[in-house]
Amino acid sequence: MRRRRRAVGAKTGLGAAGLVLAAVIALCGYAVASRGGDGTSPEGPAASASAPAEATAPQAPAAPAAPTAPAPSRVSPLTPDADVPAPGAARALLAALPTKGRAPKTGYDRVGDFGPAWEDVDRNGCSTRDDILARDLTGVVRRGGCTVLSGTLDDPYAGRTIAFQRGPDTSARVQIDHVVALMNAWQTGAQALSPEQRLRLANDPLNLVAVDGPTNQSKGAGDAATWLPPAKAFRCEYASRQVAVKARYALWVVPAERAALDRILADCR
Repeated sequence: MRRRRRAVGAKTGLGAAGLVLAAVIALCGYAVASRGGDGTSPEGPAASASAPAEATAPQAPAAPAAPTAPAPSRVSPLTPDADVPAPGAARALLAALPTKGRAPKTGYDRVGDFGPAWEDVDRNGCSTRDDILARDLTGVVRRGGCTVLSGTLDDPYAGRTIAFQRGPDTSARVQIDHVVALMNAWQTGAQALSPEQRLRLANDPLNLVAVDGPTNQSKGAGDAATWLPPAKAFRCEYASRQVAVKARYALWVVPAERAALDRILADCR
């Protein structure tokens, strides 16, 4: 009887040892599996390849992105003195301009020869008139990023302050002057320009200034020999602009015009 009990005890002990060994092996296997088998973390590629796929809840479809509002039109960064030469440089440009007689104005047509008024030549979404108003006025209020509704003009021609308010009865109080009048340009070489060049000349910021409406009307198509801004403080810039425009577009001056421009620029500092 004792021998049988020992045998049973031996078998029992052996069975317990086997269970312990099996548990150790299982734990080691879990540890190896949890390291991905090659030392990488469970988030690494090896773990992804060996781990069983988990059931995931169906994902709701992503909501469509909200439409993005278009960016507002961008107004050209014009400055009042953009490309205006100093008086000395303007006088040198004047010396290089040809002197000729005035060509006939036969066949002149504002729209046909220079394009629609205030064409958006720079493609910024705003008319040229609004670009110049935004450049030359202060305290500007706009609608839609372009249309100038109001502002204050320190008028360079008459030397006074004008409150601009857009409207059928008020807009004309501030006008955009072509410093070199388009008819003057037509009679001093613009007839030889291409339609695209004439359109550019008519909308070139160098040739445009926001001014008092009635004063601009008094100028007409006059050149420097027949009309000058009443405010003498602006005459140097006015003459410099005229010369620079004529040089840029290969126009000429008539003799009286040359003499007037040279006299003005000679007195500028």
